Amino acid sequence: MHQVSISKQIAQRFVLGKQGLWPGRRWQGLEGVAAALHAVERVQLDPLCVLARSHELALLSRVDGFSPEQLDTVLFERREAFDFGDTLFIQPMVELPYWRAIMRRKRMEPRWCAFAEAHAGLLAEVKAELRARGPLGNRDFDGKVRVNSYRASKDTGLALFYLWLTGELMTHHRVRFERVFDFTEHIAPAAYVTEAPLEAAEAFLVRKAIAFYGLCHPRYFGAFLERKFGADERAVWAERLVEEGEILPVAIEGQRDLHYVLAADAPFLETVADGCVPEAWRPAAGATEAEVTFLAPLEIVSARGRAGTLFDFEYVWEVYKPAAQRRWAIIRYPFSMATA
Repeated sequence: MHQVSISKQIAQRFVLGKQGLWPGRRWQGLEGVAAALHAVERVQLDPLCVLARSHELALLSRVDGFSPEQLDTVLFERREAFDFGDTLFIQPMVELPYWRAIMRRKRMEPRWCAFAEAHAGLLAEVKAELRARGPLGNRDFDGKVRVNSYRASKDTGLALFYLWLTGELMTHHRVRFERVFDFTEHIAPAAYVTEAPLEAAEAFLVRKAIAFYGLCHPRYFGAFLERKFGADERAVWAERLVEEGEILPVAIEGQRDLHYVLAADAPFLETVADGCVPEAWRPAAGATEAEVTFLAPLEIVSARGRAGTLFDFEYVWEVYKPAAQRRWAIIRYPFSMATA
């Protein structure tokens, strides 16, 4: 087993570079948005907007000249990407067959089986409305019953979410970030409305997770599988992928546990360790090292505790923490900052 040892600074540069955040903006314009979504594996969506939404800031930090309209074009006109998951992410459309295997497994989960059985009539009504009226959003349904759910406030909204989560519907477009749904076969290119075998899908998604994290701790191997993924299974995957030559173990200065890098990315890591920038990571024309890049709140290089382990920087986005657990108070000014 070939093990690589690197300094923390090399780890930082490699992770940032894998995610297109170092040494500068690598992509430009509309085509750059599509390329960035493929290169960084996935981008997490979030509805909260202060200056901009988290996913917009994530793309702005990677794509020179980015605008939210370009992302809408990639998602809703060119259909080169789609959104999915309990934790909502944008995925490249070419990966849909793998995700459809995960969607089918969602239908088999006890809670969703019970939901579908208890609401068979409601689901049939919602689908009939979509067939009759075309793409519809939650606001297009009156809803017979109010529900207490994080996903929706009406029974019809929860039905739409179920049909989306289990693959019958996809996001047709958004209106002020609210999803408007249509049937998958009306949205996705026909070549992608297929389903990969579950074993192949999981193998693909474990590798994708490792690519996403760049230097990946085994705890994150199952991050994309939408199911529980215990320590024993992590160890099996690590041993298997190392034996197959798919990944290499990496020891990072100051960290006890081994991390893993895709063997295909090892040349990039070696180049960074030699003090150079991989040619594929060169900034786009016009980008300079003098530019400042603002990390999005849900940026994977700093979210989920990575700011501390990778950069020795304490960072928590407290907006989703209960108020009693927050360290920082929200100051409400009695006047408009625009007129101050």
